[in-house]
Amino acid sequence: MNSVDFLLTNKDITYEIRTEIKRLGRPIPDLIISKADVGKSRNYSRNFNSSVYDTFKWLCGCPKRNKLFCFICLVMGGNRSAWTHEGFTYEEDR
Repeated sequence: MNSVDFLLTNKDITYEIRTEIKRLGRPIPDLIISKADVGKSRNYSRNFNSSVYDTFKWLCGCPKRNKLFCFICLVMGGNRSAWTHEGFTYEEDR
């Protein structure tokens, strides 16, 4: 029950279920998010590091979608944003 996918696909979640999800805590799976890019003087690669969960206590992840989300926004029903509905990942076009 405490997965990002569950929160995204079930819009009408009761207060009791939201409270239980909050009690269980945020899902913090290892994700495979990376991006290679070309800089002015060298090529570089950015890779997801799970230690970011320690830095940002509101951050959670979804292994099914391979994206990052705001746990507080998901549980409390935040506004439409990348952190709430779309998820964040490196995009190849950036």
